[in-house]
Amino acid sequence: MGQQLDDELSMYKRMEKSSKRCQGHHYVRTLLDSFEIDRASTRHLCLVHPPLWESVWAFLHRNPIGRLPPPVLAGVLRSLFLALDYLHTEYISAGNIMIGIEDDSVFGEFEEREIQDPGPRKVVDSDGRTIYLSQDLRIPKQIGHPVLCDFGSAVPGDMEHLEDIQPNHYRAPEVILGVPWTYSVDIWNVGCMIWDIFEGGPLFTGHDPEFKKYRSRAHLADMINLLGPPPTGLLREGKDSSRFFTEKYEFRAQDLLKNHVPLEERETTLEGQDKVEFLRLMWRMLQWEPEKRSSAKELAEDRWLYKHLH
Repeated sequence: MGQQLDDELSMYKRMEKSSKRCQGHHYVRTLLDSFEIDRASTRHLCLVHPPLWESVWAFLHRNPIGRLPPPVLAGVLRSLFLALDYLHTEYISAGNIMIGIEDDSVFGEFEEREIQDPGPRKVVDSDGRTIYLSQDLRIPKQIGHPVLCDFGSAVPGDMEHLEDIQPNHYRAPEVILGVPWTYSVDIWNVGCMIWDIFEGGPLFTGHDPEFKKYRSRAHLADMINLLGPPPTGLLREGKDSSRFFTEKYEFRAQDLLKNHVPLEERETTLEGQDKVEFLRLMWRMLQWEPEKRSSAKELAEDRWLYKHLH
């Protein structure tokens, strides 16, 4: 992975210098060690971490309905917000959140199974490498807290950036419009991820019926259909705003603005006051203007999270 892995190692070294007194430190994957392997004139950098179980995304699909129940979601989100309060990354997805493991016996059982009945493998003739088929671990009797990991694409957030980042349907409006972005893109990212893992599908698809694939203009149309028109101040800041809006700040692809359903009226699996408080949590993250989004520290204390945690 070359430079990306070197960047990840640099990020871990940066994290190591940060204060360990912040509660969020416990919810971020740490680095135990690193070493290099030379193979066929190629250098491989290896990172050593404490063992974890599976990702929240994999855990999600163990549930036949493909959703996390509210108490589990609340626990995942509180850990994630505390981790983000300690450290910000380039983007967050359910694959970036691993579940900790307290039951070490699953690793001993795996080792014994491999000794007694080794799994499939093959040797690459060119350099003698052995490639092993990945194996499943059983569900541990005691899992740990969620841990934020995978910092290969992380960048320092204490400065403004203009890079194109995030998976397509998680992209924040400032990224699409070419507005300088910073930590608040993570907050938007988490809001989109919540809908994926709690409601069983993406909040924004960005699917353009004319092109039959993801397009930025369709993604902006999805946002307008949910949040209303973007503030003109945000559009003035964007170097790419003119691609999507006229000089009078009118959206160019008017034919895509068909299904305006405000966030507070969206259908969810919740009802009554629980639904109101959940959508309020979503609203705190899904704001056009980055400075109006709540911080990770504020979100960790959200009323909906605490109700389901206790």
